[in-house]
Amino acid sequence: MRFYDPTGTRYGIPTYPFHLAPDGLLTRRQLRARGLRPAGQPVAAQLMWFSRLGEGPRVAYLYRLDLARPVRAMTPAKATALAAAMRARRTCPACHLDAGYVIPTSLGTCVPCTEPQTRAA
Repeated sequence: MRFYDPTGTRYGIPTYPFHLAPDGLLTRRQLRARGLRPAGQPVAAQLMWFSRLGEGPRVAYLYRLDLARPVRAMTPAKATALAAAMRARRTCPACHLDAGYVIPTSLGTCVPCTEPQTRAA
């Protein structure tokens, strides 16, 4: 058990191998799935594991469940701003049409504008 350090002497904070975190400690995604947020609490522990890509150890921070608070509700102003931002990401800068998907940054335009020969067909 390479990453098992519940006292934090080796890594600075309590560290556990993947899938072996104690009850009551959750990642941000796990908190969000329960409708909670860390609410400014410090990191309580971390999970560490080796990536299959060989890029070294990966880390996921853990937060205490008992200190988590409910996610703030979406206000109408935030919903409007989010809709406008997503609309901008879907709008092609070349043809100014809503592509129906987020324009890939690698292309910069929608697929028909990137490949004009497919538009003619």
